[in-house]
Amino acid sequence: MNKLTNCIFLLSLVFLSGCGGGGGGSSEDITLPIITPPPPPTNTTPICSNSSYPKTLYCTVKRRNLDREFFVYIPDGIDASAPVPLLFGLHGYTSRAVWFLGYSNFQPIADEEKFIIIYPQGSILQSTGQTHWNVGGWTTSSSTDDVDFISSLIDWSAENYNINVNRVYSTGMSNGGYMSYRLACELSYKTAAIASVTGSMTPQTYSSCSPNHPTAVLQIHGDVDGVVPYYGDWKGRSLPDVMNYWKEYNDCQIEDVSSVPDVNEDGDGGFFFVYEQCLADIQSQMYLMTNMGHEWPRFSNGNDIDAAQVIWQFFSQYDIDGRINE
Repeated sequence: MNKLTNCIFLLSLVFLSGCGGGGGGSSEDITLPIITPPPPPTNTTPICSNSSYPKTLYCTVKRRNLDREFFVYIPDGIDASAPVPLLFGLHGYTSRAVWFLGYSNFQPIADEEKFIIIYPQGSILQSTGQTHWNVGGWTTSSSTDDVDFISSLIDWSAENYNINVNRVYSTGMSNGGYMSYRLACELSYKTAAIASVTGSMTPQTYSSCSPNHPTAVLQIHGDVDGVVPYYGDWKGRSLPDVMNYWKEYNDCQIEDVSSVPDVNEDGDGGFFFVYEQCLADIQSQMYLMTNMGHEWPRFSNGNDIDAAQVIWQFFSQYDIDGRINE
């Protein structure tokens, strides 16, 4: 054989001995290591960018394997050396954070009073395909931990902005009002006060509520609300029951009621309930508006009260320890 033939012959032997599958072969099997990919992250840091809305960031974060979104409104002129309050604005069932941002109209008040607003986006309820907050009761098919989500946003805000952690508030429309009550019950140690507009407490929230400090609560409701009836249904307790719960928990001694002025002169006003002489010198309040349905009241819409103004006036009096003494 010539040299080329010898080389081909030897290479063939090497190939056959390496690939042979017989039991008598002398070659050793090569075992490659199995690389297991790391588990997907359960918590990441929010990523924010400027949105199309003035002074408003759009942020995304993965929390408990869910992609979550929220908007942050930061007014001009905030003094970096002075801690500022934090307000959560929670949209209703089937709604969007950006819609609540638009119609709730807190931004002009934040500009004047200097507080930061976070508008979180609820997740999809798989049984209906609609956006929601998990408040138990009629959302029991939900597996989303929204209390954890809001809690994580409070922590993130405190790390990235000069937040007064004793002045964290939550308000919301409808399902967002239900969620605000749940925060008052289950995230009390981070929540100073709450306000619900057209929301209530689910029977589950009502029966399991366990706040750890006297909590100022404000309710705004219409007496002809057909979605969340004033006298309750299977989805929520009646508003008299809700206000009585907080009256008793806060150990309020006096209940008073007065008329809401008919500002728009349409013949309808409302009733203003105040529960006072409570622990920590707080109050609970309720506006029951005559002939108002399931809506967020604003002066610009012809209502007799403006929810954003009423809510912030209420919140501004309290921190997590009770009435602010200035």
